[in-house]
Amino acid sequence: MAKPILDLLRAGGFILYVRHGEATVGVDQPYFNFQYCNTQRNLSDYGQREAVYYGQMLRYLQIPILSPITASPLCRTIETAQLAFPMMYIQMDPLWYDVNNLGGNLPVTEQQHILKNVQSQLEKKPPLGTNQVIIAHSFPKGIGLGEIPNMGTVIVKPKGTGYGYEIVERLSLSDLATFGAF
Repeated sequence: MAKPILDLLRAGGFILYVRHGEATVGVDQPYFNFQYCNTQRNLSDYGQREAVYYGQMLRYLQIPILSPITASPLCRTIETAQLAFPMMYIQMDPLWYDVNNLGGNLPVTEQQHILKNVQSQLEKKPPLGTNQVIIAHSFPKGIGLGEIPNMGTVIVKPKGTGYGYEIVERLSLSDLATFGAF
């Protein structure tokens, strides 16, 4: 099973939607500020190591990644991107922060608006021979891409603007590590 997925990823054309590394226990402060990491949950030491390892694995497996890496504007997602892809430009997109809010008590219309925006981004095909990486947050169970473990990856095949997308595979960080055995 792993070899065909690895071959597909090496050929490109996918979006790798990745949840950030393990964060510290607690919650973001009610009136946190994107500019001040001390008002947010941040990566734990383990989460930092997960992020570094993730980037090392993608390079080792020779999976072509498109620059820039897209990240939610929270410190834990930006740091994950910086640690995993230290030589690449990181572009922050507030849309991916909205995913973090889907688990709250949002009105249905606002939730649908966020999911529609997510879909429009996941429909866009990356340039030939590359894969796009988005580092953001888990979705609530049964919504969008669903629950994602720390440093878990949902491999998305965009079908083109207006045509939706397909979830090809879900990989944990340990799943990715087993690819190195092939």
